[in-house]
Amino acid sequence: MTDQPNSPQLYLITPVGAAASTLGPMLADVMDRFPVACLRIPGAGSEDELGRIADLAREIAHARDVAVVIDDHVALAQRHGLDGVHLTDGARSVRYARKELGQDAIVGAFCGASRHDGMNAAEAGADYVSFGPCGASALGHGTLAELDLFQWWSEMIEAPVVAEGALTPALIGQLAPVSDFIALGPEIWSEPDPVEALGHLWR
Repeated sequence: MTDQPNSPQLYLITPVGAAASTLGPMLADVMDRFPVACLRIPGAGSEDELGRIADLAREIAHARDVAVVIDDHVALAQRHGLDGVHLTDGARSVRYARKELGQDAIVGAFCGASRHDGMNAAEAGADYVSFGPCGASALGHGTLAELDLFQWWSEMIEAPVVAEGALTPALIGQLAPVSDFIALGPEIWSEPDPVEALGHLWR
């Protein structure tokens, strides 16, 4: 899939709740074997622990020329030299984050399965819009981001689009032609060998 023209890039999400001490070797192993375009840190955890994870992720990712964003925490992104934020409230905070972080920062917006929210985020200046979950999941509202949303977006909107959430090899195959990035994280970190798991998904 990744050898095809216009194939999406890999967007990697770090494991939720991982201690900085165990995260480093796992991240380095995955990023040495797969070409990652962007690394995202989930926003759950204490300020101190998130700060440690941010420093570690930045060091590993920047050594490989990979950008790092963190969920929602604008001040943490500034303090720890990250490349931007991934906003989980759709378009609502895009202008604020852009004002605080500047024009060169990455500001992404997760918009669930809402075309309307996605368009608002793009118009507000988001660098990318993320839709999901794409696969069946008990998390969130249970509303899936269907293939036709990505097809419409790729035809009508210039802002890059990220597909994420409960992805399978079959779903990735369907979404690849109409997505700029495929976000993977929980799909691999729950497996005994994350590198092997990612190899099954990212072919």
